[in-house]
Amino acid sequence: MECFSDKDVRKIVEKQLSINATNFCKVAKFCSYGFPQVIKSLPIKDEKPFPTLNYLVCPYLIKEISRLEEKGYIKKFQDEVEANKELREKLVNAHTKVIEERDKFFERDDLKKYEQWRNVLKSVGSGGIKDFTKIKCLHLHLADFLAGIENPIGEKVASLLKSLECDDSYCKRFLE
Repeated sequence: MECFSDKDVRKIVEKQLSINATNFCKVAKFCSYGFPQVIKSLPIKDEKPFPTLNYLVCPYLIKEISRLEEKGYIKKFQDEVEANKELREKLVNAHTKVIEERDKFFERDDLKKYEQWRNVLKSVGSGGIKDFTKIKCLHLHLADFLAGIENPIGEKVASLLKSLECDDSYCKRFLE
């Protein structure tokens, strides 16, 4: 496992996402090679609410999840949620946990000026989902699960993958 400076980690995250990660807060989960898989995002980006607390940044996982979505797994899981009350309740609890964790960021001095967005974000779950029984995308559910949230859809997604990381330290190229 490699050790990176905070500056290196930010650089890696920005290259993984191909964007300037202005609301990057910290890494929630590293792969065994030492590269970020999931980051914690601040709830404000560009002066607006940003509801995605746990953001999947691993290129390998992003690609693998996209393949599952292409195979219709969003609908498969949605049908399962609608048919299974216990699964629905667990999914609602996962969104509630995200809201609780995200809300704690508003205690930071640099975010106190955004208090007007706090209540807006308390009304939406992971990724801005308003109906906590609906599945928006699989990436956000896996990100929450890998970041330690008991997200039943994220757990199901993880179980479908042959591996939770690449086999070639793909992100190492971002250091060059």
